Formats: sequence, structure tokens, C-alpha cells
Amino acid sequence: MDATTTAQNAIARMAYVWRIRLRLLRGNLGDFWIQLRSRPLALLGGIVVVLYILAAIFAEQIVPHDATLSDLRLRLIPPAWQEGGDLSYLLGTDDQGRDLLSRIIVGARVSLLVGLLSVGISVAVGTALGALAGYYRGFLDQALSRFADLLLAFPFLIFAIGMMAFLGPGFWNLILALTFKGWVEFFRLVRGEMLAEKPKEYVEAAKVVGQSHPAIIASEILPNIIQSVFVLGTLRMGFMIIMEASLSFLGLGIQPPTPAWGSMVASGRDYMLTSWWMSTLPGIAILILVLSINLFGEGLRDILDPRLKVE
Repeated sequence: MDATTTAQNAIARMAYVWRIRLRLLRGNLGDFWIQLRSRPLALLGGIVVVLYILAAIFAEQIVPHDATLSDLRLRLIPPAWQEGGDLSYLLGTDDQGRDLLSRIIVGARVSLLVGLLSVGISVAVGTALGALAGYYRGFLDQALSRFADLLLAFPFLIFAIGMMAFLGPGFWNLILALTFKGWVEFFRLVRGEMLAEKPKEYVEAAKVVGQSHPAIIASEILPNIIQSVFVLGTLRMGFMIIMEASLSFLGLGIQPPTPAWGSMVASGRDYMLTSWWMSTLPGIAILILVLSINLFGEGLRDILDPRLKVE
């Protein structure tokens, strides 16, 4: 009976704690939504990003044609609003007779997936190494900081080109090339935040009550700095999408016949004077997505960074 009562009390306490957490989460989300609505550009950017994500997820259901099916009889059809256009091919076709709208929609999946994976891995690696280096200092900090400084000496695109030339084209090689240097920004951010937070009173209090160093890092310090990491990750996602498009444009990224915006821009270079839509429309898709991500990221920074808020 006592064991049963103890178990019931434990379950009741856990349920109470989770109700409090859910209530706090709802309150925080409500406050976040109110602040986001007060920033129209950030809200617009977030809506556009969500539309891109939905288009990428449901690409097979919404594309009007097969994005990889070639038909030379249909090559270089102009957009529907131009003379000679066809409403069945709203944005026209490319030099292989493939529907450009379908390829742009499917290409969004590649760009978003590369952006999410490369940023996600960079966040995980950079946050872990930055937390360890900033908290423990010593030789580990010196070694990681000097290695990060070495990577920062190389321009990102030049470094990624060298990595892809060494590894060869391919999706996972592209992810590796982008994350091999991409973690450095998160490492430097988290290390700096860790150095600033470690001397504070709440960390000393956690040490006094007997918490271990890993527990202090994970449960005390990281929750207080994670919003900065989240904001940086949002802003870096747009940069990673640009890097993927640049490498695909150079023929070192995603390889045909998989639709990728960078390779689509590259394939239309020779037709700019006669069939401008082949390069221009995928380029506009990149522009709108990256601009929307940056607008949303700037809004997140204003909302989540307490140092930017006026007292």
C-alpha cells in the first residue's frame, strides 16, 4: 500500500510539473506571437518561409508536371504571360523541355534540406565544443580556439570549393563541406556566452548544492544562452542556402537530374538573351527565400535577445 501510494504521489507531482510547464509554454508562445505581430516584416518573412516549407513537403502533390521528365518538343516555352506561352507551363520550360515551375518547387526541398541539416549539425557540434571550451578552459579551449581561428582564415566559399573538389559532388559530401567550417560561428558564440555566464551567482549556487559540472552546463547555463544560438542558426540558414546554390552553380553541389536552384541558374546562362526565365526565376526563388529567412531571423533577434530590449 505504501509503495502504491508513493508511486501515485510521484505520478501526481510529475503531472503537476508538466501542467505548469505547459502553462508557461502557452504563455511564452502567446507573448512571442504578440511581439511577432508587432514586427510586420518579420511576420511576413516567417509566413513566406512556412509556405516554402509546405511546398517542399508536399511537392509531389502540387507540382503540375514531372520535374525530371524531358521532352525536347517542349523546350524553351516562355512563361504563360509572354507571347507563345502556355498556361500548362506557367513559368515556361527549360532547354530540356522540363517544366520550370515544377523544378523550382522540387528544388526548394533540396535547398531547405541542405540548410536545415548543415545548420543543425553545425549548431550541435559548435554548441557542444563551445560549452566545453568556455567552461573548462585550459588546453581544450586553446586547441579548439586556435583550430577555429585557422578555419576562419579561409573564405567560406573558397574553403567549401576545396572540400567539394577533394570529396567529390554529392548530397552528403555537400553537407560535410558546409558543416566542417560552419560550426565555428556557433563555437565562438557559445564559448563567449559561457565565459560570461560561468562567474555569475546562479552557477556558484549550483556548485554549492552539489551539481556536477556537466549538469551545470546542461541545465543551468545552456538554457540561458540557447536563444542566442537559435537566432544565429536562423540567420545562418539563409547563408547555407546561398552556399549550396553557389556550389551547385559551379557544378560541385547537387548533381543533375535532381532539381537544384543553383544548377538551374547555371544551365540557363547560355540562354539569358533569348530565354531569360531559365536563370532569372530560380534566382528570384533563392532571393525571396533567403530574404524571408533573414527578415524572420532579425525579428527573432529583436524578440529573444534581452539585451536589445529597452527597459
